[in-house]
Amino acid sequence: MPARAPRAADATLHHKSAPQRALEKLGLLRDIDLALHLPLRYEDETRIVPIAELRDASVAQVEGVVRDCQVRVRARRQLIVRIHDGSGDLVLRFLHFYASTQKALAVGQRVRVRGEARGGMFGLEMVHPSVKRIDVDTPLPSLLTPVYPSSAQLPQAYLRKAVGSALLRADLHELLPESILPPGLMGLRQALNFLHHPDPQTSPAILQDRNHPAWQRLKFEELLAQQLSQLQAKRERALQRAPAFRQISGAKDASLQARLLGALPFTLTAAQQRVLGEISQDLERDVPMHRLLQGDVGSGKTVVAALAAAKAIQSGWQCALMAPTEILAEQHLRKLVAWLSPLGVEVAWLTGSRKGRARNSMLARVASGEAALVVGTHAVIQEQVEFARLGLAIIDEQHRFGVQQRLALRAKLEAQELEPHTLMMSATPIPRTLAMTLFADLDLSTIDALPPGRLPVQTRLFAHTRRDEVIARIRDQVLLGRQVYWVCPLVEESESLDLQNATATHLQLSNALPGHSVGLLHGRMAASEKAAVMARFAGAQAPGRIAVLVATTVIEVGVDVPNASLMVVEHAERFGLSQLHQLRGRIGRGSVASTCVLLFGEALSDAGKARLKAMLDTQDGFEIARRDLEIRGPGEFLGARQSGASLLRFADITLDEAVLHQARRAADRLLDQHPQVAQLHVARWLGSREHFLKA
Repeated sequence: MPARAPRAADATLHHKSAPQRALEKLGLLRDIDLALHLPLRYEDETRIVPIAELRDASVAQVEGVVRDCQVRVRARRQLIVRIHDGSGDLVLRFLHFYASTQKALAVGQRVRVRGEARGGMFGLEMVHPSVKRIDVDTPLPSLLTPVYPSSAQLPQAYLRKAVGSALLRADLHELLPESILPPGLMGLRQALNFLHHPDPQTSPAILQDRNHPAWQRLKFEELLAQQLSQLQAKRERALQRAPAFRQISGAKDASLQARLLGALPFTLTAAQQRVLGEISQDLERDVPMHRLLQGDVGSGKTVVAALAAAKAIQSGWQCALMAPTEILAEQHLRKLVAWLSPLGVEVAWLTGSRKGRARNSMLARVASGEAALVVGTHAVIQEQVEFARLGLAIIDEQHRFGVQQRLALRAKLEAQELEPHTLMMSATPIPRTLAMTLFADLDLSTIDALPPGRLPVQTRLFAHTRRDEVIARIRDQVLLGRQVYWVCPLVEESESLDLQNATATHLQLSNALPGHSVGLLHGRMAASEKAAVMARFAGAQAPGRIAVLVATTVIEVGVDVPNASLMVVEHAERFGLSQLHQLRGRIGRGSVASTCVLLFGEALSDAGKARLKAMLDTQDGFEIARRDLEIRGPGEFLGARQSGASLLRFADITLDEAVLHQARRAADRLLDQHPQVAQLHVARWLGSREHFLKA
């Protein structure tokens, strides 16, 4: 049988050059993608500087004729080239070169050279400058030369040519009606032409300042596309159907939610009551809820989630609660079982460590509907898990889950042509500008007050040289019957990071505190080992209770031990600000004053100093979140949505709030008055990446 002729698609793929593949890897697939691929910086190749006028440490372009070209071996092989322009000589030094480099710089060849002039043994020289072979009459460029974000497989010359061609081909006609555009904005094509090829007379400060009218136009267009995408997602969701949780008609008994409220050993705060009302109102509608419940550490989100679950269960539907770690999931399980089991609610437990008969039994009870509430980790969304009537999906620490994981949980009701209500929870408060951008499609509920009686946690900074003083303070606390966390960033030694590891710290504290139990907890332990350690730390006064728990950040969220009154965070400067705030929230949950000690190393970066200062200045999670956004940008908050973070290439949500408000207002009007234009605008800017913003 003759061999199959290659298909056109196969042949095309096979014959793509390395630069073409590199373009695709950078996401530069369409003409518009290349047109929006803006320069990192610019090189001025419009002027020639006489060699005699070069100054040390100056970057300049010269033109001359090669007088000498030799390979010399000193400590290493080097290509040494000397050029002359009539005013003087300049040495070009190449430490890495090919035979073709030497050939291109043959004696007598005229070249243009651009680089940094440095003082050498024999006068000024340039090391590894850019070199172009030219003729006597080769004209100078009339515009600045763009330098684009690229990769090793994508030469600047190839990329410049690709961008230049794309700019000519790309459809850059004005899509947006004048009534939608803020007054005074530059035209889109004019803005892009300016940013790709600015006039040489344009000052460097203007090019770097993103307040130039060209930048303002691109920021508006980009934020408008992002806002339209979110608004469309929200409107599309309003067309879907979800189960409506209403009191079963004719029921004489008090609702499960009311009975749970009556059984709680505490009263909800006004903030908890408010957000519960917002959630309950959503759950009574037949449109899928897509709500983010945010609140500072210790604000009482879990009980609100339990009351939402009770509303679903009393209406005959199941609820699933998914948490990112087994420790956090088990923490929820203990609370929910204590609250709901006495009211007759069966709770199932699904995690990756649950195997064999126990797992199969749980799966059967979930599939039959006997288990009204399912608590677990990623195991909840595995293919084998089938729900009888999943009506509410609760996702804790939602930023720790990926887009596909969240969508998989919501898809568990697809067979019934309904979508479950979704409640996402986060103990990392989201700054307002971020909520208006990457979370604009969500309804937002905020618990903005802590339960009464919570004592503020004192925060103290100690240099690592005062480690012995900190251990002495720990000794005082355990003698009083209190418990202590010691948080380490690594489990084992790393050659690249000079950090104390959890194992070594555990040994040190065990030796320093004879007669007191010191536990060790880290992410590489088996789930059963973690559970046993946490049970001993969280247990009541009893033999074997752990007094000091040395742990990695697996205890960042969810762990609730009221007797723990001291936390030490080692190498605190290496942690993110929101992570430090989460850790600090593990203490101060009892009736005694608590202290968080931040141990820091010698070499503090500016960002490290800013984080530690913020921890000293405030305990307000929203202020912490605002400062963290300023220090590190939106990535930490986006988490699972951070795939969409790169969509904001031009706008800075910490600086461009005014433009964001303009785009937000324009998105509503454009979608109402010109829906087809809105769709074209989103396609132009986001292409196939729009789905990242919808999960």
